[in-house]
Amino acid sequence: MTDLTADCARCAALCCVAPAFARSSDFAVDKPAGQPCRNLGADFRCTIHERLEQRGFHGCVVFDCFGAGQRITQETFGGRDWRSTPGIAGDMFAVLPVMRQLHELMWYLTEALKLTETRKLHPELRAALDATDAMAGRSPAELREMDVDAYRGKVVPLLRRASEMARASRRGPDHSGARLIGRRMRGADLRGASFRGALLIGADLRDADLRRADFTGADMRGTDLRGANLDGALFLTPSQLRAAVTDDDRP
Repeated sequence: MTDLTADCARCAALCCVAPAFARSSDFAVDKPAGQPCRNLGADFRCTIHERLEQRGFHGCVVFDCFGAGQRITQETFGGRDWRSTPGIAGDMFAVLPVMRQLHELMWYLTEALKLTETRKLHPELRAALDATDAMAGRSPAELREMDVDAYRGKVVPLLRRASEMARASRRGPDHSGARLIGRRMRGADLRGASFRGALLIGADLRDADLRRADFTGADMRGTDLRGANLDGALFLTPSQLRAAVTDDDRP
């Protein structure tokens, strides 16, 4: 089974080089695409990893490649890296966003397969997972030419069906794509709600009942989840939780 958890020790720090950073609340500096971050060490490790938040690199804290980085390094390029083999740098960096999206889809499909309510959909989910994994195993040239957005458009409806099946017994309000920035929803009954693609930046969801709520692609920077019931929440990624305020953040 493909590892969908980031393993930085097996990656060539692709996320520290490939993307561009813009000075903002998420990044303390500007960085052009393809240029190593100034905090990257010679061993491909971040020299301020334990102090990223304090140094103004919140964007690094919440980033998740879903295991794409180590797959590119170890499988797609056979253990080579952009420093020892500079000629592959362009391909490595160009493949990262494609591989990340494929691995993200695989993560969602894997989560959908864990749901008992979607049992009848499992054969389709498994087939989509296997197909996506196979696509991620293609050559660098094939990955660069891939229309990943078009492929994503084929898989997303299947994930929506899985969400609807999981929420069928208690369908909450539909906030898909809604702008809920700073919205006060403390203590609200939001069981089975859809927050797919919603902007929940700074929203107050303290003590809310969010069981079986769907958080696919929701922007949860600063969302206050302290005391919220997240048992069985759907498609809530570790990076979303890191971006939010949770009980783990209590002093």
